[in-house]
Amino acid sequence: MVQNHKGIEMNMITKVDQNEARDTYKISYIIHFLLGAGNLLPWNALITAVDYFGYLYPTKHVEKVFSVAYMTSSLLILVLMLSWSKWNQTMSLRLRLNLGFSMFVLCLMVTAIVDWINWDQNGTKVKSNATYCVVVVSVVVCGLADGLIGGSLIGSAGKLPKQYMQAIIAGTASSGVLICILRIITKVSLPHTPQGLKTSAHFYFIISTTVLIVCIICCNLLYKLPIMQQHYTHLVQDFLPCSRHKLRDVARTIKCSAFGIFTIYTVTLSIFPGFLAENLESSVFKDWYPILLITIYNVSDFVGKCCTALYVVKSTSKATWGCVARLLFYPLFTACLHGPKWLKCEVAIVFLTTMLGLTNGYLTSVIMILAPKSVPSSEAEIAAIVLAVSLGMGLVAGSVLGWFWII
Repeated sequence: MVQNHKGIEMNMITKVDQNEARDTYKISYIIHFLLGAGNLLPWNALITAVDYFGYLYPTKHVEKVFSVAYMTSSLLILVLMLSWSKWNQTMSLRLRLNLGFSMFVLCLMVTAIVDWINWDQNGTKVKSNATYCVVVVSVVVCGLADGLIGGSLIGSAGKLPKQYMQAIIAGTASSGVLICILRIITKVSLPHTPQGLKTSAHFYFIISTTVLIVCIICCNLLYKLPIMQQHYTHLVQDFLPCSRHKLRDVARTIKCSAFGIFTIYTVTLSIFPGFLAENLESSVFKDWYPILLITIYNVSDFVGKCCTALYVVKSTSKATWGCVARLLFYPLFTACLHGPKWLKCEVAIVFLTTMLGLTNGYLTSVIMILAPKSVPSSEAEIAAIVLAVSLGMGLVAGSVLGWFWII
């Protein structure tokens, strides 16, 4: 069995070598990077505009409500993709990507329209629980689109050469960096008034919608690239219907990697962004402090995910132990919140936030690259979706655990 796996891997390496020579300008890599960025861009836009939504709905814990609503709906789609064995035959990858990105665009448009309804002709905020419910519903639909796109992208990349998975994972982190840059620009250039917050939120949505439209174009262009046509031809040849027995076998094979991914995002989402945005204060940075910390996290996460383009740890077990070690962030952040005065300083928080992002990015990328390659190529897509489901479960668990910081 081991020899068979090695033979499969050697065949895949041969195919990669043949195809890489034709991808002269790395266009397919760039498109996968952009699609990964588009997958998380709406979420980053919503959560970065949270100060404006907090102004509109001051009695609601907007960050935590958005997190639970978005992550739960995303997980629902991922579980459906994993449990429905014929989904891959019913909807093509191209159709799923087009549908998901279109849902993103429509939801961001609805959110902006509902936002305009919140203001009367005099520029005064109008209180309405109905509009809040519509915004939350649009967040839920965004989560459904995220699950559809994320599961499809990660699943297909699981059977492709490893650089495409790295491109998608790095792309997801780049969206956070982009939104943080936009957030800093709007905070510097716009007044901290209701109208200024409104303008900045709309700016995020306009930029995000533009990028998403580019993603729709790119996911249709991807199929016309000769290198991807050759890859997809091999994928069709290797494709075998997924049975429950095969699903159990694959899940058993990569159970440690799946647990590692679950642990990563349980820890991360229970701290970021809610804890960093709501629980920490600074007399030095004042209202810039949450923005600074979120930017530091996103940049660190991006750097960590890019590092796997240079070096990938060869052992998934080592990476899994690294994921478990991240549980130490709980007592460390708690000490910064309730511990001695010297631990409550900005330096300690910035250092921990940097390490939170770096470890999240690097370990995620390592496991998502290695785990699908530990099974036969015909089962790599199933393995990648199992990892995506584990990631989604970690996001939901982390979002729920995030509430305990205020309890």
